[in-house]
Amino acid sequence: MIIANDIALPWWEKYTLTIKEASMYFGIGEKTLRRFIREHKDESFVFYNGTKAQIIKKDFEKYISNNLAVI
Repeated sequence: MIIANDIALPWWEKYTLTIKEASMYFGIGEKTLRRFIREHKDESFVFYNGTKAQIIKKDFEKYISNNLAVI
């Protein structure tokens, strides 16, 4: 049996980021990021934990690099 330790990862090492964490990491305002997620809710970088949207960090980095110059 594996027992998980209660060690919190720093936000920059997490696989998914909350809107607030993603805002700090990518330097995009929270309101702009929320609007962008609403407009792209079916993209691979959006993950829903219930009703709470989270950003898959590596997928979002790829999306920004390939598709966007400015949000």
